[in-house]
Amino acid sequence: MAIANPAHRPRRPSAIVIGAGIAGLAAALRLARGGMKVTVLERHAHTGGKIRTVASPAGPVDAGPTVLTMRHVFDDLFAAAGARLDDHVTLIKQDILARHFWSEGGQLDLYADLEASVAAISDFAGNKAADEFRQFNARTDRLFRAFDAPMMQAATPRMMELVGHVLRQPGLIPAMAPLSTLSRMLERQFSDPRLAQLFGRYATYVGGAPHLSPALLSLIWQAEAAGVWVVKGGMHKLTEALTQLAMDQGVSLRTNTHVDRIIVKNGTAAGVEMDHGTTISADTILYAGDPCALATGSMGDDLKIVAPQTATLPRSFSARVHSFAATPSGPELAHHNVFFADAQRSEFDDLVAGRMPRDPTLYLCAEDRGQGTPTPKLERFEIISNAPPTETHTPPMDLDRWHHQIMQRMADFRVTMSPTPTLSTITTPQHFAAMFPETQGALYGQSPHGLTASLKRPTARTPIKGLWLAGGGTHPGAGVPMATLSARHAAEAILSGQTSTSTSARTAMRGGMSTA
Repeated sequence: MAIANPAHRPRRPSAIVIGAGIAGLAAALRLARGGMKVTVLERHAHTGGKIRTVASPAGPVDAGPTVLTMRHVFDDLFAAAGARLDDHVTLIKQDILARHFWSEGGQLDLYADLEASVAAISDFAGNKAADEFRQFNARTDRLFRAFDAPMMQAATPRMMELVGHVLRQPGLIPAMAPLSTLSRMLERQFSDPRLAQLFGRYATYVGGAPHLSPALLSLIWQAEAAGVWVVKGGMHKLTEALTQLAMDQGVSLRTNTHVDRIIVKNGTAAGVEMDHGTTISADTILYAGDPCALATGSMGDDLKIVAPQTATLPRSFSARVHSFAATPSGPELAHHNVFFADAQRSEFDDLVAGRMPRDPTLYLCAEDRGQGTPTPKLERFEIISNAPPTETHTPPMDLDRWHHQIMQRMADFRVTMSPTPTLSTITTPQHFAAMFPETQGALYGQSPHGLTASLKRPTARTPIKGLWLAGGGTHPGAGVPMATLSARHAAEAILSGQTSTSTSARTAMRGGMSTA
């Protein structure tokens, strides 16, 4: 029997993934499953990126995203790795999508069941408001279905193709309200201003203000209406599962490893250099961070031609995030709770002007609720308040005053915490700017303001051969599901052309780069 000569075995093409956030992990998993030798380099001591935790007496508290939507994206990811999502994390579907509070105007729950939401809105604001909600739901459902395939599922959406797609569907343009902002459309849609305020909050899911964001963003409601899942134990359990699955597929993970620059030779990405001077060569480089870091030259001057628009376009909002453990008192909380500002517009005027809102809307996640188990006495909480982005790493001077303001605002809604959380539990935009350089602390990449903002995002392919992008700053945009979709777009493109990419990269590598 003939024995194969190992020297004649084809070399597996190699890939370096920079960043182990949700997009980096998802892309690494797909690339490894596709036969590539994958190394993930992460500057922090942990994986997950913005899906992160802080310690508390009740255990790790999420300090980033809190729930899972668009579950099919993650079912698809695990299936692509030959696994089942349910075998690796426990997901609990929520009957109550969110509980909403107004200081003068009651409380409203929205439900996974449409008819339950209609009934709740009818009780809250009357039959007319319930009818308006039905119309809004039908409108946004049509928009979501119309733009899912040509926009979110498409690796490279193009304006002319989208225009043709819209023109072939009579009635879609009025549903889009292309000349309206989200807030103007909602003011026409709902006679009760509280409902316009509620659905305007979806602009903040991508870091924008409703009075400056396109009406098309109303379709975000459908992503939540299709189902909200709590990850048992916290969102970090999802990235922990992906990390382990990727390593089981042979992915090499290096944490506490900072990439100083991406090496480009003859117009082709050829490897990376770490801050201690060591270099690693690879056929493919996937940058899974904010592309603004490339456009500003922080990863090397050769990279400034990548996503240059991100260096000049406005950045999205950031946040101040309180993550702590306490025993609450006051109204019954759901997993998702929103305490609305009394004057919506002033909040966003402050944010656009670069100020912390004087009258903020507060999002409170009661992380141990909705888990299908008895609520412990000491619970884990995350409070999020929108904040402007910043380039500075200097701690803000107003943090003590702001902390007291937030605690008083919660007390106005009769919600108190014992013990009262301290300043040490707050993550600020300054912290985010330090943790994720070149982002200006923005949590969602570039701003979503303007009708064509979504088409200005960079896509997976770059002008530099062998260099690809993925993450929340890349098409199709911010949020855990979207960043995961961006990883799929990048990985599929890389795997479909890995032979030619590998050949050109190896040619560029001739010249003696060391391999770590």
